[in-house]
Amino acid sequence: MIIYDFLFGPFVDFSFMRRALAGSIALSFGAAPIGVFMMLRRMSLMGDAMAHAILPGAAVGFLLFGLQILPMGIGGMIAGLFVAVAAGLVARGTVLKEDASLAAFYLISLSLGVLIVSMKGSSIDLMHVLFGSVLAVDDNALLVLGGASTISIVVLAVILRPLIAECVDPVFLAAVKGPGAVVHIVFLGLVVLNLVAGFQALGTLLAVGMMILPAAAARFWARRLEGLIAVAVGVAMLSCYVGLLLSYHMNLASGPAITLSAGAAYLVSIFIGRAGGVLWKPPPHKHRAA
Repeated sequence: MIIYDFLFGPFVDFSFMRRALAGSIALSFGAAPIGVFMMLRRMSLMGDAMAHAILPGAAVGFLLFGLQILPMGIGGMIAGLFVAVAAGLVARGTVLKEDASLAAFYLISLSLGVLIVSMKGSSIDLMHVLFGSVLAVDDNALLVLGGASTISIVVLAVILRPLIAECVDPVFLAAVKGPGAVVHIVFLGLVVLNLVAGFQALGTLLAVGMMILPAAAARFWARRLEGLIAVAVGVAMLSCYVGLLLSYHMNLASGPAITLSAGAAYLVSIFIGRAGGVLWKPPPHKHRAA
């Protein structure tokens, strides 16, 4: 009975815990597969930059309408897409590389977003925007999270083959005049969409954690794409469940608890993962002297 109360009691007794779990699981289905492709395309740090890039738009929505998910989501989507396109144009039209261009835009975006929130809100509002509040997820937020995940799954299914080709050999895809540029833009749109959906639950600074950490953990358990996606989604959902339990029983902030749970899964996977973990690596061969 004690084990039941510990593991399931919070979700049975409190509707806000059930909504938080439902929203987090919905986010897992959309964000984790996106994170797998970001990892395969070596875009993991770009995801962190894009998470900061949505902050000014979300802040403008907060400034005009308060803590309402739809205006803040639309503002974040516009800001994220603008930064992604602007960074790409600067990289292609100047001597600056794309990573440096994106870093510059993300620093500007982060500073601007914090400044805008500070103009109207309190430090509590700023913490809500930066770190989210999954326990405050309402029905509208659930619809946004579910809708974003549904769109992500459907669009990924449509662009799957050219997306895989671009991950494996982008030069070949360009040589055969494949839709590489279009797929890249659509994929960036999915990244922004999931970051915007995730910031309501985890905030702009932690939303990318639900993309990258489960995908990184999955790399130590599977080698094939379908396995990577399945394990990443499973790790993300388990991290949401464990993180919410920790936040409830230990009175911790829910967003960081979820992200740290995913981080713990990643650290454990480094050591015991069957597909490249430290404990499963063959010992180095010792060369005998002739």
